[in-house]
Amino acid sequence: MSSTEKGSGLAAIAHGIAAPIVCVALAVVFLVFGTEPAAFPALGPVLSLVLLGVLLLTVAIAVHHAETIAHRLGEPYGTLVLTMAVTVIECSLILAVMLSGKGNPALARDTVFSVFMLVMNGLVGLCFLIGGLRWGEQTFRATSARSYLMVLLPFGVITMVLPGFTTTAAGPFYSTAQIVFVSIVTLALYGIFLYVQTVRHRGFFDVEASEADIAAAAAPGPGMRPYLLLALSLVAIVLFAKSFAASIASGVAAVGAPPAIIGVLVALLVLLPESVAAIQAAREDQLQRSINLALGSTLATIGLTFPAVGALSLVMGTPLVLGLGPTEMVLLALTMVVSMVTFFGGRTNILSGSVHLVLLATFVFLVFVP
Repeated sequence: MSSTEKGSGLAAIAHGIAAPIVCVALAVVFLVFGTEPAAFPALGPVLSLVLLGVLLLTVAIAVHHAETIAHRLGEPYGTLVLTMAVTVIECSLILAVMLSGKGNPALARDTVFSVFMLVMNGLVGLCFLIGGLRWGEQTFRATSARSYLMVLLPFGVITMVLPGFTTTAAGPFYSTAQIVFVSIVTLALYGIFLYVQTVRHRGFFDVEASEADIAAAAAPGPGMRPYLLLALSLVAIVLFAKSFAASIASGVAAVGAPPAIIGVLVALLVLLPESVAAIQAAREDQLQRSINLALGSTLATIGLTFPAVGALSLVMGTPLVLGLGPTEMVLLALTMVVSMVTFFGGRTNILSGSVHLVLLATFVFLVFVP
């Protein structure tokens, strides 16, 4: 058997109906027995690595089925399916870490801010740089980028900056009434954006059909199978999240890394598959698809994650640190200003990509050397 045939066989197994079922079974095993068995404590680090590997595989399987559905539905609905799947993964990981051990009241803020910086500077910068190196200059619909940024700017300020300046609750917190109000506002604004994206001004976000999209549209309908497999994969990820939360918290504490790095690691994990899809689209000169994936994931992260963690904090009665520090606020403002300059023109090259990547490097450096 050739290597190609072996690869296709392994891909068929990984993306078949058995893989999500096996992942759910493994998630239950890890949930019951944990990664630090009392009888064999030395196996703890090994089991933690196995857990991380299986979790990454499950995320890849979930995103594969989401992409299958996405190709079938076309734009912009396809991007929405992939974005929503990644958002479910992110919310489950954040909630699991918040509920594990003593909890981490700043995790939601750290993760959302990390997603913002990793996407708006890291993923966007890579797409611009890789696309620019291959094609010289790439174009996209500036109307779509303006629509994303128009919502992202108030989202970022209301959820991560304003809490540090309100007076009802002392410190970088929102009061109960403020959490409820901001949750309603973010959900409503995100719903309006979805209406604009899918109905009112759908043409702003349209993407030229790729060969994969054309082939998927011409193929016989897959029925409900991809939806069921995606649902099973997401169930497995939610179950894995609890075990992963305890593992990552103990690992970060063991190496003495700053607590904010947990948010960065969670953001990296959930963004990895979506980032691959966005970078591949930029390589194929489909920068509009890359922008839809990148900015859409950031928008969904803030618009859906904040209400979810806000509701959890109210139900559990746990504090929720929301306001950013001065350094983070400067980075947030600088990222938004640079994004306005790079996105409003409708054209990109390697210079714009390099600027965004420098901002990402600054963010990562300041996490370790604040």
